[in-house]
Amino acid sequence: MDYKIKSRIWIETKNNVLLGEGRVQLLKAIEETGSLSKAAKTIKISYKKAWNLIDSVNKSAKKPVTINSIGGKGGGGAELTPYGKSLVTAFDEINKNCWAFLDQQLESIKKL
Repeated sequence: MDYKIKSRIWIETKNNVLLGEGRVQLLKAIEETGSLSKAAKTIKISYKKAWNLIDSVNKSAKKPVTINSIGGKGGGGAELTPYGKSLVTAFDEINKNCWAFLDQQLESIKKL
């Protein structure tokens, strides 16, 4: 029989989620597009939802995760701070290690 483990991880503060797969996906899209609105379109969520997610991440983090410039004639933009990039890298590493651990643990079920 072919078994799979399903899991999702996220990192919380007392009252908010700091990072989860969706938030990290949005942060990566901001890094790629240089814009919150383009990032939202890329991952198929509304601009309002994207703005709320980024606002929540920035309020939950020790330091700012994004730098936003207001739109206008030349257009606005968004980019990750060095701290934001480090958070994304750390989350990806934690997620990768979590999956490796779960795959290893699944072997005990397969042996039964």
